[in-house]
Amino acid sequence: MTLKLNCDLGESFGSWTMGLDAAVMPHIDQANIACGFHGGDPLVMQNTLTLAKQHNVMVGAHPGYPDLVGFGRRSMACSAAEIIAFMQYQIAAIDGMANIQGLTLEYVKPHGALYNDMMANREVRAAIMQAIAQYPKPITLMLQATPAVNIHRQEAEQLGIDLWFEAFADRCYDDDGKLLARSKIGAVHDKEKMLAQVEQICAHGTVTTISGNTLAIYANTLCVHGDNMAGVLAIAQIRERLSR
Repeated sequence: MTLKLNCDLGESFGSWTMGLDAAVMPHIDQANIACGFHGGDPLVMQNTLTLAKQHNVMVGAHPGYPDLVGFGRRSMACSAAEIIAFMQYQIAAIDGMANIQGLTLEYVKPHGALYNDMMANREVRAAIMQAIAQYPKPITLMLQATPAVNIHRQEAEQLGIDLWFEAFADRCYDDDGKLLARSKIGAVHDKEKMLAQVEQICAHGTVTTISGNTLAIYANTLCVHGDNMAGVLAIAQIRERLSR
């Protein structure tokens, strides 16, 4: 399985720094750039786009709930109309700033609680898909690769949008194909388990779940995290394995 590497970037805000974007960017293929609602600000967005251009990295929008204080990790009871509006607002912001630098916005990956709600709640997912379908140019939606991949494809086809399916390098999978909740022991892999999972996904298109079961997944892209130097070094090792 040939995978691209994607990473959540541009999440700093004002004088607060999140992540090691400059160190991560040379090793990835896709930059999921925060759009100001959970992290990021206009200058951070601009600088992150500049980094992506320097390293020839594909640009994607990383919109979240309007929850800057909670870093977008808290679910919000929003109507479909509200989700469509704040999705399009954030997509348009990063799309416009990308255009200024001669870059093309290729895809959207929701952030945090919005991503989790998209995967768990069909109504939230439908609103997100509708927001992308209404956007005046084609944009691909990135969502988690799960056993429901065919259902998600059908939903997207009805609206005429394309999907990319995402696997996770450092997260343990539950037996139902969802990510094991962070509140549970073993939810986040150490470096050794992470590299082993990456090799398993690439070689066999499977992951080993928390119970030791083998689960088949179809993925186009692999999510990595680079918010500390150990994570950056791990991304470099993952890139090396994918390049073999």
